[in-house]
Amino acid sequence: MKRRSVLAAGVALGAGAVGGPVPAWAAAEPRLSDDDVAAARRLFAASAYTRLGEVLPLLLAAAAHSAERGPAGAARAAGVWVLASQLAVKQGRTSPAGAYAERAGTAARRSGDPVVLAAAARAAATPLRRTGRTDEALLLLAEARTHLLVGTRPAAADLEAAGLAALTAAYTAAQAHRPAPARDFAAQAEENTLRLARHPHLPGRPRELTASQCALYGIGIHRHLGDVDTALAHARQLRPDRLLTAERRARAATDTARALLDADDTPGALAQLRLIELAAPLEARRPSVRALTARVAELRPDLLGLSN
Repeated sequence: MKRRSVLAAGVALGAGAVGGPVPAWAAAEPRLSDDDVAAARRLFAASAYTRLGEVLPLLLAAAAHSAERGPAGAARAAGVWVLASQLAVKQGRTSPAGAYAERAGTAARRSGDPVVLAAAARAAATPLRRTGRTDEALLLLAEARTHLLVGTRPAAADLEAAGLAALTAAYTAAQAHRPAPARDFAAQAEENTLRLARHPHLPGRPRELTASQCALYGIGIHRHLGDVDTALAHARQLRPDRLLTAERRARAATDTARALLDADDTPGALAQLRLIELAAPLEARRPSVRALTARVAELRPDLLGLSN
């Protein structure tokens, strides 16, 4: 049978796509393309987690074949495994997230691309920190960032990947209540953001590393460090309309809701939870967000129209 692209098989149709079940004939060693990986990323960015979960088995099968097909194929495979890890995190499945991130790291090393390596390191950081391996996560992220900034004049893609790795490291350190490295990494990310802004912006490729992204991370970083006032200052600074994806807007509302609860502003937290539902309904159904909603209901059942 002739090998088919996953995208050509009608599986990954892009953000918001709704399709039928995967045809059986499409599973015969599908060829993974850059378009397939990009389409899967759009599904994740749109918080279309159900659809991404439907196409993921075929994407993973294609990634296993792609990983053996040279550096470019390994880079595509790493991209799929990073997404699989990120989706598992959204579902509260830490062990699978770690396994997918490990495979992403192996493929990323085969690719030899420091940007791909940084993406795999960021994916690995979450399951590592959730299993008490914060030092390992921070070392992995720091090494990835160092490799990206080896030259005197890093390219825009390298600066962006380095800044995103620094943000992930800052959040990781903050969750472990390590203020000095958390603030250092956050400052590095802001520096990379300023340097990136001086590079020409290629049309059609939205930048992930922006002042808004730094402000979003700042909410969670300072909240975990116990500085709720600064966390809320970052929330006020943030303009959600400048966050380019539904997933990021929902994340901003989630982190702001947590900070408001810490500040004993339960009505404000509820307002943010409603914004999550508006931005990305599937985000509101994540285990961690459902637990947050349950806490609001417990604290102020009257706000949800519940009887005591």
